[in-house]
Amino acid sequence: MTYVLPNVVRTSLNERGNLDNTVYVRPNMVCTFMNKRKDLAMTTWVWVAFLRPPKNLKDYGSWALITGSTDGIGKALAFELASKGLNLVLVSRDTSKLENTCNAIRETYGSSIQVKYIVIDFAKDKGPEIVEKIEQDISGLDVGLLINNAGLTNPYLEYFVDIESQYTDDIIRVNINGATWMTKAVLPVMLKKKKGAIVNVGSASGFIPLPLSTVYAATKSYMETFSRSISLEYKQHGIHVQCQTPFIVATKMTSIRRSSFFIPSAESIVEPAYARLDMNIMPYWTHSIFWFILDALPDALLECLVLRHYLILREKALLKKSMKNKKNP
Repeated sequence: MTYVLPNVVRTSLNERGNLDNTVYVRPNMVCTFMNKRKDLAMTTWVWVAFLRPPKNLKDYGSWALITGSTDGIGKALAFELASKGLNLVLVSRDTSKLENTCNAIRETYGSSIQVKYIVIDFAKDKGPEIVEKIEQDISGLDVGLLINNAGLTNPYLEYFVDIESQYTDDIIRVNINGATWMTKAVLPVMLKKKKGAIVNVGSASGFIPLPLSTVYAATKSYMETFSRSISLEYKQHGIHVQCQTPFIVATKMTSIRRSSFFIPSAESIVEPAYARLDMNIMPYWTHSIFWFILDALPDALLECLVLRHYLILREKALLKKSMKNKKNP
């Protein structure tokens, strides 16, 4: 069957004498369909972002496990989930930071919240070792929520061939291997009780080219595809899998201290993000607006603007680094 423009449906004989149905589609019908699709997407976004009641996270289980939980989004998440009454298992590589975070949560919420931690270095520990350690330490716990938040990027915007090999290896290990093996360890617990939620913290760079942070962006593309694929495998078992894809957030990793309209603080994004775990949306509403704007641009223009922006940022970072080296030779 062939498709041409415009009009209705016509039946004719082809070269072999058989009936050949050719469907003629009016251009205005295509435009109407596309407009209605956009209207539906906008309506869904408004409903999910502002109007729909949040989920009760304790329905998944009484414990939540968070990686990368001592700084930025991960730390803000720990406090947010504790405020919802969830017990916490915090995972990070720094023992002192883990102890400080656990103590701060206990001081804030008292004995009503149980907090424990597991020391894992995703850049060094092997996958099977991670699985074995997590399985042992969460044995007997009603873990209903896994948040793969641990992430790493190169310290400066840099061309791919100039990034140190060790940094490249660490980024891949932390961003890809960490989330993959953590999911491998926790998913069987959720399957046994036929409910649970897994949130992989990705990035808008997973679907927008990010020059000078190429490896980081590629790992976030993996997170997006991994999340969508595993969701199809296990959603019929009552397990929600979601990839959160924020734009820039004011955290230690981004080296941005002050928040703004399009760059929220870590504390600002966690409540709206994790109140809607069964819906795939951007975690913060101004990020969604920013994406609507970027999505309307032609690809060539978008790529040109992105490259120019990050080249300027690189020059500023190199200048700042040079001035710092002069002060501290």
